[in-house]
Amino acid sequence: MKAEGKRRIWDEYQKEIAGDKYFYVRSCVRQNFFPGAEKTFLRYMKEMGKTVYENPSHTTCSGIGYHSDIVPFETAMTMVARQFALMTESGYENFVTSCITSFGLYTEVLETWHHFPELEEKIRLHLRNATGREFKKPKNLAHASDVTYKLRKEISRAGKYRLVNRNTGEPIRVVEHIGCHYSRMFPSKGVGGAEYPYVLVGMIEEWGGQVIDYPERRHCCGFGFRQYLVKANRGYSISASKKKFDSMKPYKPEMVLTNCPGCPMFLDRWQYTLSEMEGTTYGENGQGIPVLTYEELAGLILGYNPWDLGLQVHQVPVEPLMDKMGIPYDPETKFLDKNGHSMGKPKSPSFLKFY
Repeated sequence: MKAEGKRRIWDEYQKEIAGDKYFYVRSCVRQNFFPGAEKTFLRYMKEMGKTVYENPSHTTCSGIGYHSDIVPFETAMTMVARQFALMTESGYENFVTSCITSFGLYTEVLETWHHFPELEEKIRLHLRNATGREFKKPKNLAHASDVTYKLRKEISRAGKYRLVNRNTGEPIRVVEHIGCHYSRMFPSKGVGGAEYPYVLVGMIEEWGGQVIDYPERRHCCGFGFRQYLVKANRGYSISASKKKFDSMKPYKPEMVLTNCPGCPMFLDRWQYTLSEMEGTTYGENGQGIPVLTYEELAGLILGYNPWDLGLQVHQVPVEPLMDKMGIPYDPETKFLDKNGHSMGKPKSPSFLKFY
């Protein structure tokens, strides 16, 4: 196929991502799993000269409750409508969400209203009766990983480090893991669609890394809501993660990059659990495979202090990756709070190597 034809086909897998003036909504779970990620996003957005606004009245989107069959769809749509009303009242029209599940829900709501405008009018009435608010729909809806992807070249130019092994000169081998709700439900809403999701691959390649393909590349991380939220189902959750790790291990990845709140939590935590259950580790020399969010990786590339990024709360230590990239860090301050007080050092695992 001629290059022009390939480009024309690839154009169909792109999406419009606004360039500035973002109304940003946080995730209700990310702040508990990896508390530095969203703060890091806001930091580099400011350094890149972008305007990002947060309304202090925004709430959960109800996505986890909706997908767990606890929150009815009309209730979820009304909560989403309130978020849009806050955006409208704040004078913004480019809506950016931190959470993949939120992104999927906002997309589902907008698509539902597009096909069933009478339902949109019903939700507008619900919101008006409940809060007195009105809203405009976003001009542009994007996930924060979309925005970071759009800025990947600027981050690279401003960066102090690259995804390159400083000792060998070889690119770091990276597994990218896309959250299920990013583009599987509505492929046209994600960069690269469901077949060729490129949002994380684009960052990895731009920042010097090598993307690793493996058989279970698109397999679920193991969260799956009901898989984990129902205690009796958690064996299925960890078995899903184990299937991924067993599949990727022969390809010797040096890190995993994610864009979903749940995925890094489960791919990180389950490695510890599997090591305790089976004595199994998936990285080099008894180490785990470090699992990072795109914000954390961008922060490392830009030279931010890794403990300011919150990397000390990861179950799988990130130090082996930082050593390869030549990123300095002070192990003595790893478990100190911002005032220099000890937060307490966690107990060492039985098998997984601890730093």
